[in-house]
Amino acid sequence: MELRGSSVLLTGATGGIGHAIARQLHAAGASLLLTGRRADVLEPLAAEIGGRAMPVDLSDRGEVDRLLEDAGAVDVLVANAALPASGDILDFSVEQIDRALEVNLRAPMILSRVLGERMVERGSGHIVLISSLAGKSSQPSSSIYSATKFGLRGFGQGLRGDLGPRGVGVSVVFPGFIRDAGMFHESGAKLPKGVGTSTPEDVAAAVVRAITTDKGEIDVAPIGMRAGTTFASIAPTISAKVAKRLGGDKVGEQLAAGQANKR
Repeated sequence: MELRGSSVLLTGATGGIGHAIARQLHAAGASLLLTGRRADVLEPLAAEIGGRAMPVDLSDRGEVDRLLEDAGAVDVLVANAALPASGDILDFSVEQIDRALEVNLRAPMILSRVLGERMVERGSGHIVLISSLAGKSSQPSSSIYSATKFGLRGFGQGLRGDLGPRGVGVSVVFPGFIRDAGMFHESGAKLPKGVGTSTPEDVAAAVVRAITTDKGEIDVAPIGMRAGTTFASIAPTISAKVAKRLGGDKVGEQLAAGQANKR
C-alpha cells in the first residue's frame, strides 16, 4: 500500500529500533502515533517527526484498551514492542512469564484483531509484526522469548490468510542480531567470531518494504545467519550441537545477564 498520507500506529517507539522505524515511515510520508512506556523519550521523537505520542504499558490490558480507543482508524499497525525475556526458564517467576506473554504476544494479537477489523471495514490497511530469527530457531536461555516470537510467526501467517482476501496485508519481520540499538546491543553480549549483525535502519527499511510490497515475511540478517536459521529448522538437534560448539550457549547466558532487570 502507499505510505504517503497514511496513518501509522507504532508500538515500542521508545527504543532505538523503534526510532529508526518511525523516522523511515515519516520519511515515506506517513503520520505516526507513537507508543511506549516512557513519555520523556516519546515526546521528543514525536516533535521531531510531527507525530503524536501516547505513553502506554502493553502489559496492562486496560492500557491496551485505552490505546485502541484513542487510536481511532489507522491505516497501518507496526507491532514492534517487546520485552527481552532471555534466560533460563527456572530463573523466571510466573509473573515475569505472564508479562512477556502480555507484551510480546497478546498485545500484538489484540491490536491486530481490533484494528484489523477497522481496516477490513475500509477495505485497506497493513499489519506488520516484528518477530525475530529467534521465532524460527530457539537456543538455550531463549525459551520464553522464542515462544512469543514463534507465536507471532504463526499468528502472522494465519492472519495474512484471514485478512488478505479482504484487502488488508500482513507481514512478519524477523531481525537477527542488531547492533547500535535494541535488546542485543543493550545487553552487552559478545557474538562469536564471524556472526554478523544488522542495523536498526535495516529493520526499518524491511518494515517499509513489507508495507509497500505486501511481503509476507522478511528476514533482516546477514546471509550466514539466515542460512543457519534455515538449517536449524530442518535439523534442530545437529544445529544445537554446532551452536554450542561455536559458543552460542555463552551468548544466551550473556543476553540473560544483561537483560535480567528488564523482565
